[in-house]
Amino acid sequence: MYAVIKTGGKQYRVSPGETVRVEKIQGEPGAEVELGPVLLLSADDRVQVGLPFLDTVSVKGLIVAQDRAKKILVFKSKRRKGYRRKRGHRQSFTELRITEIKEN
Repeated sequence: MYAVIKTGGKQYRVSPGETVRVEKIQGEPGAEVELGPVLLLSADDRVQVGLPFLDTVSVKGLIVAQDRAKKILVFKSKRRKGYRRKRGHRQSFTELRITEIKEN
């Protein structure tokens, strides 16, 4: 059984017991959250596709950690002009453990 959910502007394929890194969601580690619109559900040998969402399906997860990813360097330059800029960026993320996918 798996579902495709949309959160943080991205789509994720999730299954119960799986750990997923998503864009930052408000909440403390240990808190339970209900994840955004469900786009698709595959259970047993049938597939339900939402037009655009499935209102009868809910996906719940447990926040494992709130953290930041590794630093990436952003370097800009223009040749022969002496223009150079160096910046770093660390993206925040939430690590979730999917606890259940439930059909109402």
